[in-house]
Formats: sequence, C-alpha cells, structure tokens
Amino acid sequence: MQQLEKPADLLQQLRTFDIFGGVDDAALTWLIDQSTYVMYPKDSMIFRNGEKVEHMQVMLRGGYVIRRDSDGRKQELGIWKAPYVSGVLPFSRMKETLSEGVCIADTYVLLLHKDCFVEMVNTSYDLTQALVAVMTNRVRDFQQMRLMDEKLMALGKMSAGLAHELNNPASAMVRASQELHKHLVQTPERFKSVVTMRVTPESVDEVNAVLFDRINYAKEGEELSLMEREERSDELTDWLEDHGVTELDRIVDTFVDYGFEEQHFEAIAAAIPAEAVAPVMWWIETNLTTETLVGEIQTASGRIAELVKSIKTYSHMDQEPSLEMVDVHEGLRSTVTMLTHMIKKKNITLCKDLAHDLPRVKALAGELNQVWTNLISNAVDALPAQGGDLIIRTFQERDCVCVEVEDNGPGIPDAIQSRVFEPFFTTKGIGEGTGMGLDIVRRVIDHHNGSVKLDSEPGQTVFRVCFPIQ
Repeated sequence: MQQLEKPADLLQQLRTFDIFGGVDDAALTWLIDQSTYVMYPKDSMIFRNGEKVEHMQVMLRGGYVIRRDSDGRKQELGIWKAPYVSGVLPFSRMKETLSEGVCIADTYVLLLHKDCFVEMVNTSYDLTQALVAVMTNRVRDFQQMRLMDEKLMALGKMSAGLAHELNNPASAMVRASQELHKHLVQTPERFKSVVTMRVTPESVDEVNAVLFDRINYAKEGEELSLMEREERSDELTDWLEDHGVTELDRIVDTFVDYGFEEQHFEAIAAAIPAEAVAPVMWWIETNLTTETLVGEIQTASGRIAELVKSIKTYSHMDQEPSLEMVDVHEGLRSTVTMLTHMIKKKNITLCKDLAHDLPRVKALAGELNQVWTNLISNAVDALPAQGGDLIIRTFQERDCVCVEVEDNGPGIPDAIQSRVFEPFFTTKGIGEGTGMGLDIVRRVIDHHNGSVKLDSEPGQTVFRVCFPIQ
C-alpha cells in the first residue's frame, strides 16, 4: 500500500457514486479531508483473512477479487470493482475479515478510520444514512451469496457422492459383460464336444438335477472359510485329475464357489459314459460361469437402480423410504461380488469370517451397501499392487451387530486419522479419489444411529461399523 497526495478532482470522483447522489458537497468534502488517499498495487492484498477491520474503504479506481479458504482450497466469491464502498461502516458490528481481497489492478482508495464515525453522524445525516444503506444492501447480498454457496456445496457433495457410488457398479457391469462376451466365444466348441457324446435323456436329467441343485445352493449356502476352500479345492482337483479333466486351474474355483463336493461329481459320473466326464464337466463349468457373470450384471444394475431411486427420494424429502429388517451378510456378499475384479487384479487373499445366526438390523439395505462398498474398496486401494490380505468379519457385541473390514496395508498415519471422515479429504492422488467415500459412510451410519471406529497401525487397519439391534 502506498499513501499518496490527494488529487484535486476527488470530489468529482465521489460524485460518480450513486449512493452519494443525495449528499451535499460539504459532507463529501469532510469525508475527503478526514480520509487517507492510498494505492494498492496489482496482485497485492487489500485485506487479509482474520485481519482487524478499522477503516471504511471508498474504492475510486481498480478492483479486487475476494477469496475464502474452503476445505483447504481457495474459493473465489466474486470480483468487486470501483466505484464501491467496503470495510467497516457506521453502526456495523464488523470486527475482522473472513476472507482475503487481492487486487486485480492498481486500486485507489480513500480510507476513513472508524473513530471518525461519531463526528460523521453529527456532521451529515445524509452521508450517514447513505452509508447505512450500503451496509443493509451488503448484508442482504452476503446472505444471498451464502445461501447460494450452501446450495452449490450441497449439490456438489451429492454429485460427487453419486459419481463415486455409480463408478463401482458401472465398472462391474462393464467388466462382467466383457468377460461374458469372451466366455461365450468358447461355448460353441464345448457344446460340440458334449452333443457328440452318446448321453441318454435320462442321464441329461440327472446331470441337470445336480447342476441346478448347486446353483440354488450358491444363492443360499454358507460361505466357506479360507482353509475350507483350500481343502475343498484340493479334493476336487484330485477327483478331476483322476477322471482325465485338464486345465483344472481354470475351473476348480468355479466348482468350489457353487459348493460342489466329490459326491456331486460321483453322481454325474455315474449317469454318463466315462469318456463323457471331461466334456460334461467343462460344459457344467461353462453354465456356472455364465450364471455367475449374469448374476454380477444383475447385481450391479440393481445397485445402480437403487442409487437412482435414492436420488429421487432425496429430491422428495417428504417421501421417506421404509426401514426393513436386513441381513448384513446379503449386502456384504453382493458387494464382494461386485468388487471381485479389483480383488483378483491385485491378487489379494480374501477371508470372510462371518458369524452364524447373526441377528438382522433395521436399516435401509441400499444405504448399507454403500457403506460396504466404500470400506472394502478403500481397503483394496490401500493394499500393494500385488498381494495383501483382506478380512471381512461379522459378529454380535452386546446389543449391536458389528462388521469389520481389515487390511494389512501400510496403515493410516496418526496425524490424519481424525480427518478421514471429513468431506473431500483424501490421501489419494488427483483424479484417483473424491474424498467422499468415508463421508458417505459416516452419514449413513449416523442416519442408522450406529457407530464407526478406526484402528490403524502399519500392517493392520480395521474399520469397525456397529448397528443397534432393534
């Protein structure tokens, strides 16, 4: 800021202000005599955030942009240009600035100290009234600006959250459809190998009975532990090798997923000729894989439909969705299904430690799925490019149903653990995260009167979510 000598035409410059239209020359001359004439160079600050306000500023030439800190970022609120009156005004309660002003050009200002306001009231009622009107208009404009700012922030949060939530099911649908296309290309060759076998209609019925029984089991059956899966995989591998089935690494996991045991293979082998076992096993695996991929697409599209429905509900606040008794395992299973490609891509070992006979909770199933999606995908992101352990655990603790998502990644530093649930806070790179995931988790849990706790150290990060049992 540079203090300058007052130019001779200051009175004529003040006459260009509409607010001074009813003020006589004597009052404006008094204003000029009591003020200091200064110039703020371009790009300099005319005021700073948190600075005490002691002067009224009559901006004669130039202008400035107002900026405010918002979640660690500079947000521009607008540009103010001459002729304009700012700073503290008569009868104003303003004590300090809540933002910063940066000059967009060399800015020439008359500064009047607030100690002169009492003399102003006694000198000119018209001048005082004109400046009080400025204060009234400023308060009204500020309220409208804050209201618009809040609306835009709410819209921004909702849009960012929706984009974050839609990305996972949309990606799952694209991946599953691509896998399904590649898979169906192989189907004609496998079908040919089956139809050339001499299999009776009765044998086909027996094979189909086993096939559909296992499909139904997969929809309602219990999850195997990691050790149980390994044991089952070894048993099925040995049986298939003994019966001449090749490329087992491509099909054994599918049979394990659908709950096949040796007895089911034996039932199939007893119904068909020995030379038909390998082609039939491949044909069964083809059908099961198709069932899996179609199921993934249905689950993902259903999740998108739920999100769209949530937006419709949001826009009609008087239409609250009804709560229902929800089995948290159902949502966890569908979420893991959607995120399987992320887990497999990183070669992550997934362990499900799910409690038997876990009580249901009264909740909105779609919102709970948002919680599981964010917690699991964050855990996957935290793990290294290849390898790592992911544990999903459920249990009952007193009168609460609890779900834990644990990973053995690098952990969350103590310094930022208290901030991870803040909106827009993220440790990911630009374009890799919105910072909305855990904010969504927190808001959903609060909505259900639940709690969320974070325990993290290098090699073990656990998010525990608990919901009261109704």
